[in-house]
Amino acid sequence: MVSRARQLPLALDHHAGFTRDDLVVSAANREAVALIEAWPDWPAPVAVLAGPPGAGKSHLAAIWRARSGAAAFAAHDIGPAAIAAAALGPVCIDDADAPGRDEAGLFHLVNAVRAAGHHLMLTARRLPAAWDVALPDLASRLRAAAAVEIGPPDEATLAAVITKLFADRQVAVEPRVVQYLVRRIERSLSAANAVVDRLDRAALERKAPITRALAAAVIGPQEADAPAHDR
Repeated sequence: MVSRARQLPLALDHHAGFTRDDLVVSAANREAVALIEAWPDWPAPVAVLAGPPGAGKSHLAAIWRARSGAAAFAAHDIGPAAIAAAALGPVCIDDADAPGRDEAGLFHLVNAVRAAGHHLMLTARRLPAAWDVALPDLASRLRAAAAVEIGPPDEATLAAVITKLFADRQVAVEPRVVQYLVRRIERSLSAANAVVDRLDRAALERKAPITRALAAAVIGPQEADAPAHDR
């Protein structure tokens, strides 16, 4: 017997939206959103968005960069180009608490931003007090920053995000499927993006709608009591 080969879906790119309209606001990120929208009326020249992976820090930073025209640089190599950019306008550094960060460069960048009257946005997994900074002067500068911590999304937020991600792909999914996913995936925006991508590809490959049974097959064991019409 010759088995029929499965049809593989085309590798279509679905870029995550990083605009203000794409953002789902909840109690977890409301304070951070307020800080972004308050710019340029910040209480300090330096702002820190802290939160776990997948909390939406990159999305918020992208909104701020679009709003402010900020230049972006890597945390491990803050050189003359970043210092020069700080003299011209706002600057953004992602993962500022990552291992191997350029502390001397960051210290000079903070000073350059303050001297020019511009702003610096830092994203990080932890608040500055937990960074174990070796340079006392940098630690002092970071203590003066406007720091906001973002929590993981709650179930309602995660459901809204998953629903929107499917809608962005023009895929209709029943609310019970969304709730099934919410109860089983890691509570993060990155996990939501990943599961939506996997399910969309599986549905295209099988030429089938996204049901709870398909979700169970993709992310884990199928529930024994799944309704017959959902199999």
